[in-house]
Amino acid sequence: MSKAIPNAAWRELISRLMKSEMSKRGLRYDDLSKALAEHGCSQSADNLRNKINRGILGADLFVQLLIVMNVKSLNRETLLEILEELKN
Repeated sequence: MSKAIPNAAWRELISRLMKSEMSKRGLRYDDLSKALAEHGCSQSADNLRNKINRGILGADLFVQLLIVMNVKSLNRETLLEILEELKN
């Protein structure tokens, strides 16, 4: 990966990653909102939908979502493959 990656590609990567993890677990935005609330984070389902669809999550919310979804690991190669797709 020698070329600079535009911000839009990074945002799309985050969006795809979050949607993929939600789909694997059969989670909806309401489910995420409730799970986050149990951890002291207040995010409405609509707010989460907007942030995830746009890929504009802050680092803190990103990590909180990974934790409440019980994501054990992220595969670097999978992330790079998605980025390569987005560059083409």
